[in-house]
Amino acid sequence: MQIEVGFDITYEHPAPTPMMLAASIHPSREVDLVVPETLRLDPHVHAQSYIDSFGNRCTRLVAPAGPIRFSSHAVLHDNGAPDPAVPFLPQTRVDRLPEETLVFLLGSRYCETDLLSDEAWRRFGSLPSGSPRVQAICDFVHHHIQFGYDRADPTKTAAQALATACGVCRDFTHLAVTLTRCMSIPARYCAGYVTDIGLAPPYAPMDFAAWFEAYLDGQWWIFDPRNHAPRVGRILMARGRDATDVAISNTFGLSQLRSFSVVARDVRDGGPVHGGRSIGTRT
Repeated sequence: MQIEVGFDITYEHPAPTPMMLAASIHPSREVDLVVPETLRLDPHVHAQSYIDSFGNRCTRLVAPAGPIRFSSHAVLHDNGAPDPAVPFLPQTRVDRLPEETLVFLLGSRYCETDLLSDEAWRRFGSLPSGSPRVQAICDFVHHHIQFGYDRADPTKTAAQALATACGVCRDFTHLAVTLTRCMSIPARYCAGYVTDIGLAPPYAPMDFAAWFEAYLDGQWWIFDPRNHAPRVGRILMARGRDATDVAISNTFGLSQLRSFSVVARDVRDGGPVHGGRSIGTRT
């Protein structure tokens, strides 16, 4: 299977403004590229690519005053299989975890482990440890939070998502990540494309997606509390502690989002492609 992905985003700045983007396909998927990824800037300005401390491919530039349009396109080979089912897996003791996983046990900007630890142990402490506990957390989050773009708030934290019981997929993910970390299981936030391949219409407007990976029995495993089912065509862009580390864009000055659209589709049958919103909310 070949999957086409890409986006078209326009910002406007009143003055030259430095920007950082985490908008590229993750290096772990670059081997699957059939049509190389291209990032176009209009107007053209110098941009520098680099790998950040989490292993994500990022871009830095100075946007000129006025509008600037970013568009990306790539085609990847994908095996067409849904996300692997997570078997019964034991939890690794904290003292035996690899050092590189330890940061994903800690609280972060949107994941307040200190505030939610008691709640996590109250709800999940009596359940079997390991993958059953992570799945129980995903089940709870999926049913607790009501999805809606009108509920999007870029400053909403995991504790606030729990309290308000509404949000977008980043809120589902932040809450699940936080509760998982509270149970001493490393969890890292993921962002990228998730297609609607294999699903029946009607389709929601296409957007970037958020999910997470939990470290169990020596390996990272995908969990998706928003979609709550294995999906075909999950294309990773970036991983980090939370949405802070994988934001599609960071601007260091005044900035206005003017337009936003995302594509993720099966090339074989040409669909589905869903239009973006005039002003999108990154999830």
